[in-house]
Amino acid sequence: MDNNSRDTIIMDLPAAVYTTNKSGIITFYNKAAAELWGRKPQIGEDEWCGSWKLYWPDGTPMRHDECPMAVTLREQREVRGTEAIAERPDGSRITFLPCPVLLRNKRGEIVGALNMLLDVSDRQRDEIATQRLAAIVESSDDAIISKDLTGIVRSWNKGAERIFGYTADEMIGRSITLLIPPERLNEEPSIVERIRRGERIDHYETIRQRKDGDRIHISLTVSPVKNSSGRVIGASKIARDITEKKENEERILMLMREVNHRVKNQYAVILSMIRETGNRTGDAPEFEQQVRERIMALARSHDLLVHVAWRGATISDLLLAQIRPFGDEANITMSGPTITLQPNAVQYLGIAFHELAINSAKYGVFSAESGHITVDWFVGDGGRSFYLAWTESGGPAVKLGRNNGFGKVVLERVTPLSLGGEGTLEQSANRIVWTVRAPMENIEAPHT
Repeated sequence: MDNNSRDTIIMDLPAAVYTTNKSGIITFYNKAAAELWGRKPQIGEDEWCGSWKLYWPDGTPMRHDECPMAVTLREQREVRGTEAIAERPDGSRITFLPCPVLLRNKRGEIVGALNMLLDVSDRQRDEIATQRLAAIVESSDDAIISKDLTGIVRSWNKGAERIFGYTADEMIGRSITLLIPPERLNEEPSIVERIRRGERIDHYETIRQRKDGDRIHISLTVSPVKNSSGRVIGASKIARDITEKKENEERILMLMREVNHRVKNQYAVILSMIRETGNRTGDAPEFEQQVRERIMALARSHDLLVHVAWRGATISDLLLAQIRPFGDEANITMSGPTITLQPNAVQYLGIAFHELAINSAKYGVFSAESGHITVDWFVGDGGRSFYLAWTESGGPAVKLGRNNGFGKVVLERVTPLSLGGEGTLEQSANRIVWTVRAPMENIEAPHT
């Protein structure tokens, strides 16, 4: 083969190839080399490498006389395995692997060198992408697991350790069915069959079992894993722990049922209030005013419950909320243990306190400069019974409206009966005492 034929073959090679003399001056380069460099160097002028700019793999600049071709000629040894980065005049960069070879004459004297540049940018990008993917998988809060088609676990990330409690050493090489409760084992063959068909399973909600035996709700996304020929060889699973989400949904449903129950109770109370007020009120303006006041009293009790997520309210807070619109807190003394009232007790004791407070504002202590109100409560009968007494004395001649008024009905019948207990109302010239007794189970909110 003559030199022209050889040069033609080299010129058309897809790999970048160029030669230099022993001083490093470029004597030849092919089309692939010019494409890699993004420029055409001057034959007989440019030296060592045709790249416009060079960089080390870490991105720091590399002088042309530091490149592997220059070192090969200067030290007369072929430098291999050192990657470099070439920057083209347009600013784009490419990572390449130089493979310099010393050229000798028949006497063995070095006359130059040939260099072949292998573009490894795609490989580097793949490596970077793989490293990034591995970092994402390892740092994910979700469990990311791969398995073969027989269900044997092949990879297991930190998220899987946190969610299921097994380490990678404990799970890799074992069957994924270790996580499946016995009553759900029939799910796995169905999932595998769909994966064999190349299907992807999105957000499949199920229950799995941790190492400690606890059951957890998870959302599964399962994708087929294929080999280079496109054949399905396994599956990749992403499992997200949705136990808290499920518990929140249950709490929301429970709360909605509770709200529905409370709203119906409120409707019943309001309807009864309107009916009883109408039966005991002579004209429309008085009826409107009394209904408005009593609904506002219910609203104040309701506000207390809303602020504590319907867990209940203390007796002191309820008393103060109901008397503030009518009188000075300095005229009332409260004494008793801290008891958190359950919602039903809040509503019906609130109605009673409202009737007592508004009556005091019309006829009693809150209507004058004298007198005092004392509210005492205690728990008796070995913790089974609740007792409360409202005592108003020392003020003007007190009375509780009409003998058959709504307030009297609330204090003697509505509130006591709603609490499953009994109430009494005693009146004298300048004293009124209301007492109520009820089972503690109908008064105190459950402890949480």
